Amino acid sequence: MNLDALFALLAKARELSGHSDYVVIGSLSILGLEDHFDVPEDMTLSNDVDCYTRDDPDRTFDLVAALGENSLWHQGHGYFLDAVTPALPTLPEGWRARLIPVSRDSLTAWFLDPNDAAISKYARGEPRDRRWIRAGIRSGVVSLPMVRSRLRGVTFLDNEESQRTRGLIEEDQAWCDRSTH
Repeated sequence: MNLDALFALLAKARELSGHSDYVVIGSLSILGLEDHFDVPEDMTLSNDVDCYTRDDPDRTFDLVAALGENSLWHQGHGYFLDAVTPALPTLPEGWRARLIPVSRDSLTAWFLDPNDAAISKYARGEPRDRRWIRAGIRSGVVSLPMVRSRLRGVTFLDNEESQRTRGLIEEDQAWCDRSTH
């Protein structure tokens, strides 16, 4: 997946909804840095664009039939829009102020900061999320000290999610420490 493909999807979404501002979360939020950074392939493997319309998040769900999983768009392009809400991911305070805007053809995509995305991925803890995080750490776009500092401003779903997140961060710190010796 790349920024051109993502903007092609958002252009179709604008045609169908009239909205021209979208917030992209999840793995493909890393594409917000594509114009300035050589994004590792392990960070762009997803075929679903987790996003919502910035001004009317619920409106995004109206696009699923035309652009979602198993839609004609998905069948023809190999990727799809996955409608989400701003409340979906576990994110630290201030994440909206750190969104990275990228504009093309009167469309703006607002991408999660990679460290904020990493926190959300740690909270989920799936193997594909761990691959994404470690690729980000290796490339220098995800900073464990920054992730740790932002943990203070996270409201976790429950204590289990908090403990899992902190444990995975410590695992990755140990992994980093072994890698530098």
